[in-house]
Amino acid sequence: MKTPQSWLPDLPMLTNRLTAALNGKDAARPVGVLRRQRPRFMSTFPNEIVTCVLPNGRKRRVFMKYEAGHAHPAHGHRGDLAYEAEVYRRLLASLPDFRPQFLGAHTDPVSGDTWLILEYAYRAVRASDLHAHQSDEQKIAYLKSARWIARFHAEHELRGRDPELAFLKRYDAPYYRGWALRTFQFAKPLRERFPWLAELRASGDAWFAPLLQAPQTVIHGEFYIKTVLVRRQRLFMVDWESAAIAPGEIDLAALTEGKHWRGLVGRESERAYRRTRWPAGAPADFERRLDAARIYLHFRWLGERPDWAVREKTLWRYEHLRAAAKRFGLIA
Repeated sequence: MKTPQSWLPDLPMLTNRLTAALNGKDAARPVGVLRRQRPRFMSTFPNEIVTCVLPNGRKRRVFMKYEAGHAHPAHGHRGDLAYEAEVYRRLLASLPDFRPQFLGAHTDPVSGDTWLILEYAYRAVRASDLHAHQSDEQKIAYLKSARWIARFHAEHELRGRDPELAFLKRYDAPYYRGWALRTFQFAKPLRERFPWLAELRASGDAWFAPLLQAPQTVIHGEFYIKTVLVRRQRLFMVDWESAAIAPGEIDLAALTEGKHWRGLVGRESERAYRRTRWPAGAPADFERRLDAARIYLHFRWLGERPDWAVREKTLWRYEHLRAAAKRFGLIA
């Protein structure tokens, strides 16, 4: 669904704030707006593509994300747009060759609403939209994404205590426990259909112990293939409002989960991740940590809302949750 036109700023406001964000101290020289276009998808926040002309005469397309009073904190999982702007400013902007480039942000002093301004990935497509499932092009995108996030995790494993990143959310025992409890509560109408849920609940907190013991790094938080854009083999990693300090296996579990990629491509992506992050060999408990991450993701999405826990389109998660819990030894 496109962003409703009524959620977008008028032209004078857009011009003034773009000028303040892109020109900095040279705000007396306005940025000119030539064209505005709404993408096919709104995502979490209202957005649009703006073609503008800078004071030096250069034309540039930028991708605008607007807070516009919208928020979707997901019970402490996601940050707002100001949070995502800080992820770009303090972390991603300094990474060599990271795309999309962070161009600026503006927070209104009166309303507190934040705008995020990014490079527009012209002619890029979401990796999830690359032809049909199981296509070679999409498979390549999966493998490249697995290697990219593995390098990212390896490079940031020692930054968990960096004061510059102290603003990032950190997954702890109450966080993991909370998602499990929400799922068990919302899944009550399914108790007869899935009687093993009672046994899983009785196992307590054992399922997330490996996630607390694992090395912590910076994670994307929702590293699904739809958050990867591809243009001529270049990857653009977007939607960082869920960035956090947590085990990297959570991002790998997100990349490889689902009904369509359970087979060869998922296994190849896992191997690509392991070999890239740990060239000398993965830790002995890697598979157990990955299963714990998979269990977390099922709790996280089933525990989002009561209707999500019982709707037909997400019932596949119970099948996958049960399989991971059995491998883990939590249920018979």
